[in-house]
Amino acid sequence: MSLIAHQFSRFVFVGLFAFAAHYGVLIALVELGVMTPVPAALVAFVAGGTVSYILNRRITFRSNRRHREAIGSFALVAAVGFCLTGLFMSLFVDWLRLPYIPSQVVTTGIVLLWTFTANRIWTFNARHQV
Repeated sequence: MSLIAHQFSRFVFVGLFAFAAHYGVLIALVELGVMTPVPAALVAFVAGGTVSYILNRRITFRSNRRHREAIGSFALVAAVGFCLTGLFMSLFVDWLRLPYIPSQVVTTGIVLLWTFTANRIWTFNARHQV
């Protein structure tokens, strides 16, 4: 298996834990009436992103890059992902009036492609892998 295929499979595995955090927070906030779907998706993105950083640093990319170097790159990649999440969830839920969970599934797929690529190339660059 190529390095990128191996990393992507680990990224997806780690993503299951980030997914659980993200969707758990999203569904709880919406179903308990705390927030509407779009802001809840953004709060959930932060929860999933935290899990993602911790696990991807060690499991997926096996980076030895210092946290103070990697966290800034990760935060910027996550900020773009956060904006993409807000944009697509708003488009699907507010404009197209689609249900929030299927909308989040599609949004997750789009953001997953962005975050894997950006984190692989920049945040946890191969130069910093062990």
